[in-house]
Amino acid sequence: MKKLVWVIVLVVGAYAGYQGYGPRSGPVGPPASPSGVRLDAAAGHTQVQGSGIVVRILPDDTEGSRHQRFILRLPSGQTLLVAHNIDLAPRVSGLKEGDRVEYSGEYEWNPKGGVLHWTHLDPAGRHAAGWLKHDGRTFQ
Repeated sequence: MKKLVWVIVLVVGAYAGYQGYGPRSGPVGPPASPSGVRLDAAAGHTQVQGSGIVVRILPDDTEGSRHQRFILRLPSGQTLLVAHNIDLAPRVSGLKEGDRVEYSGEYEWNPKGGVLHWTHLDPAGRHAAGWLKHDGRTFQ
């Protein structure tokens, strides 16, 4: 079943790329999930790319590595918690509700819509590099 989901995600991603949808630039990496496709449990621990609108800014998580946190609403209607490590990457500056944010990172499913993390470079070089784009700037 997971292989079928992967094949569908890859085909939809390839079609979307062919049609010119999705981010126009950014690091090359694993296949992207177009932001219009609803992410689910089958896509857990998967590198994804897309964009969404900030619907809520949360306080930073300061336990362990510090993370800037905010919630995006994706074109599919799904919400996605972004946990951006600000010990390894710069904070997304000037962020406010209603702003569009493009993303690349690792998606981890949960019943509330999921979490996006690894939105930065891996200092050890063992994980695909992620990023966030806001207001013409890339945060990595």
